[in-house]
Amino acid sequence: MRILLAGASGFLGTRLADHLTADGHRVTRLVRRPARTGDERQWNPTAAQLDPAVVADADAVVNLAGAGVGDKRWNDAYRRLIRSSRVDSTTTLAITIAGLPAADRPPVLLNASAVGWYGNTGDRVVEEDAPAGEGFLADVCRVWEAATRPAEDAGVRVVRLRTGLPLHRDGGLLKPQLLPFRLGIAGRLGSGRQWLPWISMADWLRAARFLLDRDDVAGAVNVVGPAPVTNAEFTRELARQVHRPAVVPIPALALKVALGGFAQEALTSARVLPAVLTRAGFAYHHPDLPSALHAALND
Repeated sequence: MRILLAGASGFLGTRLADHLTADGHRVTRLVRRPARTGDERQWNPTAAQLDPAVVADADAVVNLAGAGVGDKRWNDAYRRLIRSSRVDSTTTLAITIAGLPAADRPPVLLNASAVGWYGNTGDRVVEEDAPAGEGFLADVCRVWEAATRPAEDAGVRVVRLRTGLPLHRDGGLLKPQLLPFRLGIAGRLGSGRQWLPWISMADWLRAARFLLDRDDVAGAVNVVGPAPVTNAEFTRELARQVHRPAVVPIPALALKVALGGFAQEALTSARVLPAVLTRAGFAYHHPDLPSALHAALND
């Protein structure tokens, strides 16, 4: 397949590009700077600039673009960037796809979203049919997903990847926690009762590939593992695997001082299940947290 990938330099995009290329697919990366290699094409989603011919040349489009939610302290400017970087890229791709002649449109758009859609679910289990919740990330996810509609209205199969917390030692949820855990100065966040919808990196990559192929799957898909755990359970298992104690809980107030506006999201509970993937027959390599953490730390 010829796959057009936005967000190829990010935590997930880098690994997905390598995964798809290893499978023999041709990946073209959208970049904001001038293209430097034959597999890059320049675009400017802030100004809605994208050559339609670049999109027409693709068998599938995957959009993972967006500023990292945990990369910086949240102030008003960074909140605007989190939102605009997602909505602008999605809008540009969806409108460009919709504007092509029907014969030239890529048949599928896999577009990133997040389990932040559900807001704080407490102990309540949610699947893909649950409505959007409340809070900043839920609002971002609502407009982010809505931006895919021009492509959907044009008859393109759109899959909205409501990704949980991919586990990999080099990024995401795990990377900032490894050093304090290995030093024995880590512990649960806040009460520890909040649910974490984790997924192994290998299974996230396999799920994306699975969804590219499955013509019968469209709409929202929770890309999470089948067995969410609480933060306290996650803490105990990670401590066990790095052979260190985890007895220093981080109070909610300390998180708010350290993380600013992101602290509330770090304390949010999302007990999310992958109902669509399960019904479609997706088989997990790492169906439980111990195996997923072992892979994250050792593979």
